[in-house]
Amino acid sequence: MQRQAEVAQARMDSSLAAPASARPIPASDVMFKKTVWRAVDLREKQNRPMFSTGKQITKLITEAVKRGELQAYRSDTLNTPISAQEFFTNLSPTSTGGGGLTEAEKAAGFDQPAAADDGWGNDDGWGTPAPKKKAATKSTAKATPAPAAAVTTGNELLPNELYKLEIKEDVVFDKKRSRLYHDIQAITLIMPAKYNSLGFEKPIASFKYSDLARVFRAHPDEALWFNQQNDAQHKNLADAFDLWLFSSYITKVSNVNDARLEEVYGTGKKGLLAAQQAMEELIEFEYSLWSY
Repeated sequence: MQRQAEVAQARMDSSLAAPASARPIPASDVMFKKTVWRAVDLREKQNRPMFSTGKQITKLITEAVKRGELQAYRSDTLNTPISAQEFFTNLSPTSTGGGGLTEAEKAAGFDQPAAADDGWGNDDGWGTPAPKKKAATKSTAKATPAPAAAVTTGNELLPNELYKLEIKEDVVFDKKRSRLYHDIQAITLIMPAKYNSLGFEKPIASFKYSDLARVFRAHPDEALWFNQQNDAQHKNLADAFDLWLFSSYITKVSNVNDARLEEVYGTGKKGLLAAQQAMEELIEFEYSLWSY
């Protein structure tokens, strides 16, 4: 357990020290930069190749976290790392139905394990005799350090239920190469609204794209972008992101109020039109940099 804790700490330190971008651009070469957030619905036809049955990108990410190969973060600022156990806790849908315990019942101790014997041979109150207490000895009375908690999973969402991603990218114009780059910084898993009792989408965890690209390259058989036209030309997910082989729409562009487009322009059709306008403005900016 100590070895596992040391490995986890080393992985966290390595991830914190690494840049978020898989191909960072030197600050001296950046002439223009705009941070953009994009929503990706993996159920769309264009996104199905990275969400094929048994090869879902969300399955690869959750299994990499479980194996200890991937460091999760609380938000896309990538400042606060979280443990694997906290990640799987966030991955479990919350429920407020009548089947759970109320706060008063939890305060009364109904969510605690059965009580031990009181020393007089009484049972635990439910008809089952409680185990006998053992007298404390010098060897057992000494305080021992608590072992590292193992990663336990419960009722977390299945990979095919995690069909929402959010991509944070820097749109950068590199003056040395004279072109515009979409430099992905982070990818966030989103819990769909129908699995959240509060009725809105909830971020589960964020990951540095450089860490994800490393995992994609290390597991080429699982990190598969499925080519429906030619089984001999499947691609790695890292290549699929580099080639922009997915569909997305803009949900936020960096602004002074840190407001999403739907907060400014409204939801539904107005929000989609605002996303389309934001995308066209970025394209027009790139075209306007040239004169003939």
